[in-house]
Parts: sequence; C-alpha cells; structure tokens
Amino acid sequence: MKQFIFISILCWSLSSISQQKKPNILFIIADDLTATAVSSYENKASKTPNIDKLASEGVRYTKAYSQYPVCGPSRASFMSGYYPNATKTFGYVSGRENIGSDRKTMTQLFKDNGYYTARVSKIFHMGVPIDIETGSNGQDDEASWTERFNSQGPEWKAIGEAELVQGNPDGKIERKGGNVMTIVKAEGDDLVHSDGKTAQKAIELIKKHKNEPFFLALGFVRPHVPFVAPKAYFEPYPHEEIIMPEKVKGDWDDIPKRGINYVTSVNGQMSLEQEKKAVAAYYASVSYMDTQVGKVLETLKNEGLEDNTIVIFTSDHGFHLGEHNFWMKVSLHEESVRVPLIVKVPGKDPKVCNSFVELLDLYPTISELAGLKTSKHLQGKSLVKTIDNAEFQVRQEAFSVSQGGKSFLLRTEKWAYIQYNEDASAGIELFDMVKDPQQFTNLANDLNYKKIVSSFQKKLKKKLKKVRHNDLGFKYP
Repeated sequence: MKQFIFISILCWSLSSISQQKKPNILFIIADDLTATAVSSYENKASKTPNIDKLASEGVRYTKAYSQYPVCGPSRASFMSGYYPNATKTFGYVSGRENIGSDRKTMTQLFKDNGYYTARVSKIFHMGVPIDIETGSNGQDDEASWTERFNSQGPEWKAIGEAELVQGNPDGKIERKGGNVMTIVKAEGDDLVHSDGKTAQKAIELIKKHKNEPFFLALGFVRPHVPFVAPKAYFEPYPHEEIIMPEKVKGDWDDIPKRGINYVTSVNGQMSLEQEKKAVAAYYASVSYMDTQVGKVLETLKNEGLEDNTIVIFTSDHGFHLGEHNFWMKVSLHEESVRVPLIVKVPGKDPKVCNSFVELLDLYPTISELAGLKTSKHLQGKSLVKTIDNAEFQVRQEAFSVSQGGKSFLLRTEKWAYIQYNEDASAGIELFDMVKDPQQFTNLANDLNYKKIVSSFQKKLKKKLKKVRHNDLGFKYP
C-alpha cells in the first residue's frame, strides 16, 4: 500500500513538473511602430522605458524586417508562416482565404497542442480606426483562438483637443476619421481607449489562466493613426522642440515614381509646424502604448510567471516620420520596413543580435521554443540559435514586398536594392547602406554599379522562384 502511494505521488510530481515546463507565450505586437521610435534602438527623443526594459532582458534584433509594410498582408504572413507572394495575400484579409483550412496558423498549432490561446484586439487585420470604433473582429481568423476579445475605443472621436495635420493647410478641419493624421489630446485616463482596455483584459486573462499553458496574443493599435492618447502623454513632447529628419533638395529626382510614397508632406499639404506636431503626437502615442506594455509585464512578474513565459515584442511594419518628406508605411525604404523585435526566453542572458531576421521567422522560432513540431512547408527560419549565440547568422539578407506584391526589396549588410515590377519596368533603386544609411543617393543608374544591379536582379529572380515553390501546394494564376 505504501509503495502504491509513493508511486502515485511520484507520478503526480513528474506530471506537475512536466506541466510547469510547458512554457507560456506572451506575444505583443504594436501597430505601425518603426524601430526609429523605440529608445532602446536609436531614437532617444522617444521615451519607451517598458519596451527598453524588456530589451535589456531579452534578445534585441537590430535588423528585423517586415515582409509587407501594410498591416493586413504583414500579419497574414507571419501568422501563417508564408511569404505574401507564396499565398498571394496582399490585401486587408486574414490570409486564411488563401492558405486553406488544412494549414495551421501559428496560434492554431498551439491551440491544437493543449494551449489556451487568446487574442486581445488586433492580431490579424483590423481596420484602424473603424473596427476599433465598432468593436468588430475585423478580418480575424476564428480557428486560431480558444477565445478572442476586442477592445473598443473612441479613436478620432475621443473627447479632447483635436487637430488634423494632413490635408488641412488652412487648419479649418479639427478632426477627420479614416487613415489620416488626426491628433487628439484626449480627456480621461488610459482605460478610455483601446490599448488601455487591451492591457486590462490581458491582466485579467493572465491571472485567470496562470495555472495552464497559454498563448496570449496582444495587439496594441497605437501608434497607428489617429494619434490618440490621454493628454498627459503629450506633455514630454512639445512640438516646438521636435527635430525633423534631414531634408535634401531634389531628394525625389533620382528615384522612380513608384518610389515616392503614397503620403508625403507635399500631397498632405503639411507645413513644418504640422510635421512637428505629427511626430510629437506619434511619440505620445508610442509612450501611451509603452505604458500598457509595462502594466502587462508587471502582472506577469507579480503572478510569478516570468520564469516560465516566453515574451515576444514586435510591430507589423515601420512608419515614415518625414524622412524624404514621406509619411506612414507602404514604402520599401528603411523606416517603413524595419521593425523592433525583442525575444525574451526565461533563463537566457540578454543579447543584441545583428543578424538579418524576418517577421516570418517568428512562427518556427516560437514553436521550437515550446517544443512543437511545425509543417515542413513553413518559409521562416528559426531564431533559436541566436538566443544562445548572438553572432549566429540566420540570414544574409531580408526580403520584403509591397504594392500588391509587385515591388521588391532585398536588404543586405551593404546594400538596399528595390525593384518595381518583376521586369524592373517601373524602375529600380540601389542604396549603399554603409555610406548612405539615410538612402539619399540612388546608385541604380550609375554605370559603376551595373554589375551590382545585375547581381541583385538575378538574386531576386531566384528568390521569387523559391518563394513560389510548387511544393507548397498553392495554386497560382
């Protein structure tokens, strides 16, 4: 009898230990957050103490790139594990439409392996501000989650001092809905707005599900336009003190028409004062989002879950803040495609990794860290080796696409090569990222760089062929 009791206790103990070793996943993604607005990267004007603290505890990737600098296709790509050109997912959709019901998304894999998976706010595509205003599921993929929660907020209609700084040269329009730069210094506290509600729900779910393995995905919508935050977050950023990026006369003269972004200071009729106000409001929105991240991470610590929770922080793509007189995303220039990426694994020392990595790499990385087997078809590469060895080179280059999958970026240590159309009929760009990191001089038409351009054209052709490999089982037009 005693032996039976001993064996029973031993089995229960081993089962308990096994359960404890199954790591939780806390996946946090901001919306439209450029790496240049995170102070643990290179911009000290923007204040992000909570993201910075996480960066000091995990692996901070300095060369992480989005696969498509627009919300919908970027999220569909890293959640499904495929390049946009493999699935032909270029729009404001979840991507499920193109990968089919038999392919598992990242969180679906965890759900099918005994995890509680929850989405709070925007993970797959949601229209901001409209889906946030209505509390809609947007283009979410229901099969990916055990539960899902939306975080409704007033967005551009929030009560407070408002100003439209885009397409409003005479200042007559106070505010406007849609994908435009409306600024609202809002009345009330953090919980009036979507991101405050997202943090609150996350805290509730962490406490409720702390005794079971969970994959909690949090989608903060700031700093996506409109730039809305409680007015206290604007105080550290007086617009008069904002220093705008360097402007070069004739900056657009040597780039193709397709290389000029869809929102500019010119077509937005923005004065210098309006530009400064936009940047200040963006930073204020980032600070508000950063505070919500801090609340969630503090709860993880207080609930005793830090030692068994993998934390990932990133953004779906970057954002132009006046560089080249460009604003927002879509562009394949550096500020639009490069993103912050931090991965914190319990028991691992903090590091800075300078290897090129892609958001596509998140699916195989997180799955491997949790001991889950993924499909052989996934197109990302695991980053797990970099967690122990920051010198490990995952990729020699990053690949991104835009404009309906017809514009391409190959980014190497030395070069940024951009090509418009597969036959380059709409132009090309080549930048020396060592000598010209701000991408002011397009070398593509300089005969001295003809061999380099030719090399990139061949490399791009091979890359596209590999991306669209028939073994993936997708049908192409």
